[in-house]
Parts: sequence; structure tokens; C-alpha cells
Amino acid sequence: MQFDSLKRRDFITLLGGTAAWPLAAWAQQTIPVIGYLHSASPEPYAAMMVAFRQGLAEAGYLDGSNVAIDYRWAEGQFNRLPMLAAELVASRPAVLVAGGGDVSAAAAKAATTSTPTVFTIGGDPVGYGLVTNLARPSGNMTGVTFFTIALGPKRLELLRELLPKAARIAMLLNPKSLNPDAKEVQDAARTLQQSVHVLEATSESEIDAAFRSVTQERDEALIVVSNPLFTSRRDQIVTLANYHRVPAIYPLREYAASGGLVTYGASIKDAYRQSGVYAGRLLNGAKPADLPVMQPAKFELVINLKTAKALGLEIPPTLLARADEVIE
Repeated sequence: MQFDSLKRRDFITLLGGTAAWPLAAWAQQTIPVIGYLHSASPEPYAAMMVAFRQGLAEAGYLDGSNVAIDYRWAEGQFNRLPMLAAELVASRPAVLVAGGGDVSAAAAKAATTSTPTVFTIGGDPVGYGLVTNLARPSGNMTGVTFFTIALGPKRLELLRELLPKAARIAMLLNPKSLNPDAKEVQDAARTLQQSVHVLEATSESEIDAAFRSVTQERDEALIVVSNPLFTSRRDQIVTLANYHRVPAIYPLREYAASGGLVTYGASIKDAYRQSGVYAGRLLNGAKPADLPVMQPAKFELVINLKTAKALGLEIPPTLLARADEVIE
């Protein structure tokens, strides 16, 4: 979706950007301020922000009423995150929230050891060094993980079930992630004697180039690894995959809603909602160490039959029967 400068400013204001609540005005309020750091752009994450504010409301806080949110969006430029995190910490928010994956959480952790902080990530917070224990986090951080990165081998298995004759499968990842390698998938592929072609992309133009490589290398299927950049550019990725007629499996339901073939993972909206609940509980005086890192209770398989038909694919009945949702 394209926005001119005026519409874009209005849109960010609507999401609760700094234009809606200037810091000078906040200083005159008695309400607490949440500093919100995110690695991506606001537009693709609009539904997630609605879910975050829903969680806040469940905890008793309404944005603009008894809490204010000061947003900082890195717009996909991960190198800006340390500066943006430092800006938020300098404004002395009551709570800091880091959305948009491991890179945002790492920037928040580096910026403060005292401000109560909630993260929302797709990977392992212990492995990333954010907390020492999921059940009782140490320090000033807790949060929510939807553990989507660890599901790579399962997505490989599902893709092979869909395309048992595929000799070569590509995998798209962002090397700027804290855990960029695809070791688990590659280990699983070797066990299955499956060739996996790793593609790297850190920008919109590199995503285009990655799909040109898919065509040149004659890859027969694609796994898209969870990453905030890819979530932001999901319409672009799905369009390219379908244009090049490459059957792909994605980490989040939102890709299937955009026309993606198959998705497998937890609900990112629910993760953002839960991060809002946790932010509210911290505002109410809870300590991060007393809030266990939340983990998903369910992973959903979503199949887009319309896309399958357009690609000339027949979904195996056994796979279709296991789907939690079928988009027709």
C-alpha cells in the first residue's frame, strides 16, 4: 500500500504515533507513558497494534485515556534501533515494549537494565540472551515468544508432504536477524536427503533478487523464515512466489490471508495482545521476574485452496484434513 506524505502522517497518528501525543503534552499529564520500539513500519503491523492495545485494555489501560504510547518505528532499518531505543529510555517511560522480533528486543536490552521491558519475538529468548529462564526471567525483561523460527523443520516436513517429488527447496531468511542461520532446517534436510538452497534478503530490492535466484536455480518450492522485514513485505513476497509459480510455506496466517499457499505457526496477533496484557501488568506494579515468558499453546495450519488451484496443485487429502483453516 502506498501513502503520500500527508496520509502517511495521518496513519501513524492514528496508530498512536508521536504526532498524537507530543512529549511536551505528556509531561503535563499524570498518566504513565509506554515507550514502544519496533523494527518495521507501522502500516503492515496495524492489526498487531490493535491487538496490543486490546491487551492493554484487558489490563485496564486505554491509549489516550489513562496511558500514552510513544512509538519509534525503525522502518526496516535495523541499524537505527539502538538510537531509537536510547531515545525512548531517555524519555523515562514507565514501561518499554519491544515489538518486531529479536533485533528490537536486543536493542531494548542494550539500552536499559532498569526500565521494565516486554518483548515480542518469534525465537528463543533464552538462546538470544534476553532472559536466563522462561519460567522466571531475570533482570528487567519478560515477554512473549511465538517460537516460529524453531518450527522450520516442521514446515520442511509439510512442504515435502505437499510436494514429495521436489528435488530442490529454497529457504528465504534475513541474515541480519540475531539467529540468521537455518541450521535446524538444514540438519533436518540432510536427514531427509533433501537439497535446500539458502536465499538471503535484507531489503525490498534483495527480496526481488532472491526470487530471481529461485527462478534461475530452478527451485521447486520455498520456505519463508519468520522475520519482521518479511512480515512487513508479506504482500510482495506472496505476489512474487505466486508470479514465479513457486509453492511456498510461510510462518504466519497473515501470509495466507494475502494469498500465500500454506502457513504453519502460532498467532502473531495473540502474541501482540499478550504483550499488551503484560505491559499493563507491569504498569500495575508487577515485576518482570514474576511474569513467565508466554509461549504459544497451539500452532495452526492454514491452506489457501484458491492459490493451490492457481498454481495447479492438488492438496493431499491427509494434509487438508489436518488444516485448522482452509481459505477458499
